[in-house]
Amino acid sequence: MSRISRRRFLTRGMGGLGALAGASVLGGSLLTTRMAFGATNSSNDGRFVFIIMRGALDGLTAVPPYGDSAYASLRGPLALPPPGSADGALPLNNFFGLHPSLAFLHESFGAKELTVLHAVATPYRERSHFDGQDVLESGVPRPHASESGWLNRALTVQDGAPRRLGVALGANVPLVMRGSAEVASWSPSHLANLSEDTLQRVTDLYASDSLLSQRLADALASDTIAAEGQAGDATMMQPAGGDANANGAAKRAGAARFVETAHAAASFLARDDGPRIAVLETTGWDTHANEGGAQGQLAQRLGALDSGLREFKSALGPVWGHTTVLLATEFGRTAASNGTRGTDHGTGSAAFLVGGAVAGGRVVADWPALGASSLYEGRDLKPTLDLRAVIKGVLHDQLKISDRALDATVFPDSAGIRRMDGLVRA
Repeated sequence: MSRISRRRFLTRGMGGLGALAGASVLGGSLLTTRMAFGATNSSNDGRFVFIIMRGALDGLTAVPPYGDSAYASLRGPLALPPPGSADGALPLNNFFGLHPSLAFLHESFGAKELTVLHAVATPYRERSHFDGQDVLESGVPRPHASESGWLNRALTVQDGAPRRLGVALGANVPLVMRGSAEVASWSPSHLANLSEDTLQRVTDLYASDSLLSQRLADALASDTIAAEGQAGDATMMQPAGGDANANGAAKRAGAARFVETAHAAASFLARDDGPRIAVLETTGWDTHANEGGAQGQLAQRLGALDSGLREFKSALGPVWGHTTVLLATEFGRTAASNGTRGTDHGTGSAAFLVGGAVAGGRVVADWPALGASSLYEGRDLKPTLDLRAVIKGVLHDQLKISDRALDATVFPDSAGIRRMDGLVRA
């Protein structure tokens, strides 16, 4: 059996867009566990990125409504001080702020590249993570009523056939990207770190199967793309933090891995021949106990997310100017803390639109108030904004998808939910 060099593997795997179908044979666990990509047929060169925040983000901590008279007493130990105080919220306006760990998002707001959406939710109201995430990704009101996702369906309703991308070996495509439009997926692998001897053994194992052999070549090629620009940038993988205990080291490692993944996503999207659509998945937002306020576990996760977004912008370079990133979660958390200094499953939450293509510098919220009589079912932030209206607005402006297709195909039977205009720069 002939031997094949690492260089030849890379050469074989760089055959156009198929090279973006890299697989994780020895994948690792990250805050972002995997990415999925798609290509649009739109005449513009915009990029759209959807970041799923799995676990139910506490929107009242991420975006504290410090101007609500009931906020401080209702939140108790989880309440963030107003702007100007020690550990206070970062000001957005005279009513809303950002968590102090979200420095990059705050800078983006000042640069008019961030729109914050509050009291937002999908149509789902039953507070099950599994079902809530299904509704978030499928785009239909009932859980498990569709085997395809709204973003994949969006790719099928553009004029002409979308460009094809190969589906990767060994990495699952999230529901939001499943459907008839073929997409690629990538998850971090350590193939590039294998010795030549080990790589040869893997090569020999797959050599008799042309499909697996090509997928392995594509995996190596994709890892090469994802690693572009990381050599020589040792500081990129060193998040702030000084505690030396094992727990602190694990948290810093998790933040570093998310920064790495964000950089990899940008490496794909920045390519002229690369995808225009990406989905990233983040986890760890289920803060039932010891959530913390300005400091604590949620602050750590928000800081990791913020660092990853900063790296994403940096790695995209000029492509950031026509990129829109949507961050959303399956539902929010209870307005008041529970007995374990955390929050339970709730309803309304916050979402974010960030990017150079975003018409930002504003908070979009029909605020329902936090008084006892205003809470949903007496316990949650009442949702007043349907997330589908936000997504429809972005897809219409960014991908040029018609209202008819949005109402009937992307979000079936949703004509009553009007798209929100003006979210993306003209």
